[in-house]
Amino acid sequence: MTDGRSRPAPRPPEGTPPPAELARQARAVLADAVRIARWAAVDRDPGAGHLAAHSQERASAALELTAEQVRASWDRARLAGLVELHGGTVRPGWRLQAWDRDDSAVLRGWVALFDAWSLVHPAPEDVAPATVAEVVEAVPQVLSLLQLSAGPVTAPALLDLLQQRVAELHEERCEVPEVAYGPEGAEAPDVPAVSAVPDEELLPPLLDWALEGLAAVGALTLGKGQATLTPLGNWAVWVKLEQICVAAQSPAGNIEQNAQDMLRGCARLTPGPARAEYRAWLAARTVGSAITELLAVARGEDALLRGLAFEALRVVGAPAEPSVRAAVNDTSLRPYALLWLAEYEGADPDDAADVLTREESTWLWVDTAAAVADHGETDLLVRHLESAVQGTVPALLREVRAIGHPRTVQVLVALAAAHPDPALAKAVRRAAFQVHTGGA
Repeated sequence: MTDGRSRPAPRPPEGTPPPAELARQARAVLADAVRIARWAAVDRDPGAGHLAAHSQERASAALELTAEQVRASWDRARLAGLVELHGGTVRPGWRLQAWDRDDSAVLRGWVALFDAWSLVHPAPEDVAPATVAEVVEAVPQVLSLLQLSAGPVTAPALLDLLQQRVAELHEERCEVPEVAYGPEGAEAPDVPAVSAVPDEELLPPLLDWALEGLAAVGALTLGKGQATLTPLGNWAVWVKLEQICVAAQSPAGNIEQNAQDMLRGCARLTPGPARAEYRAWLAARTVGSAITELLAVARGEDALLRGLAFEALRVVGAPAEPSVRAAVNDTSLRPYALLWLAEYEGADPDDAADVLTREESTWLWVDTAAAVADHGETDLLVRHLESAVQGTVPALLREVRAIGHPRTVQVLVALAAAHPDPALAKAVRRAAFQVHTGGA
């Protein structure tokens, strides 16, 4: 229970530099990324999307960077939202435009890079992706230990925590080691057992990889056999822990819920509080697993959750781009994915719908109507009729019948029941019957 008073604004740990100083440090970390972002935005090279070989050569010459530095800086620029790709053309991201005057934009850009540390520093190629994913999932606990220690922590202590956390992840997933047995249930020692726990010899080099990746984005410094959070890293870990605490203490706290239940819990929130919930939920998970879980919900039958899942993916930002781009090939997700990509690439949200074809807009109209019919009130469904791209109801009904949305019949029946105009309701009901019976 609460007393109705707002929670006081939390203060960062003692000794945390002021935002202006943190932003100065973030600008230093991303200095080369900003340079190449500005070069690419002016150059508008058609191959700059993937930074083709000839683009790398010209960038190296113009910026006096090695080819490796150019590639690394380009990756950072994209992950930090400093550049946006529109087709084959590079556009300056909004963060780049605000870089010199807006400290909060700088810090948000750096946090986006911090969240994507495992993409900046590629994992060893000879390690199974599942094992790498477990280490990435365990890293927040490693960072928490570093933050709580407020100073250097030795590698053995960090390795011990990493091993414990990976073992806990297996236990949570009920991954019990399998034992091979011989005839009549006797254990067969000559048959190798299959262990669910990764070979412990893999964890020390993977810990080194994680620490090097975090150091590469400016989150910590490495000494001989020890690691220490930088002021930026200390602040970022505190921010994420605070987000988790706020979500857990708020009436709408959904930090422990799966993606589906979290989105249901956010359905009645206004956009601002909903985004705060998404951020807190994301902060408690690895980026990759969160994206996978959100897209799995989006592929479900609930149209409301589909839309909310993509709202949450907007909060994820750059790390979600490859998965959202792949979702374009999924009919039910295509309109949402295209809108997400258009906004990510710099389109004004009010104009983003221009990227949809007439058929895609109609599909989205039916899907949104299904969400309203399932979760909204009848007057909202009637008002939704006005948002259709078709100029007349007959044209709308004709195109709705043609696109083959699986919820077409239910949407038309609900609209007919809700609309106060008897003649229009009758026409909509007739269209529903035609779709149901397979008529033209």
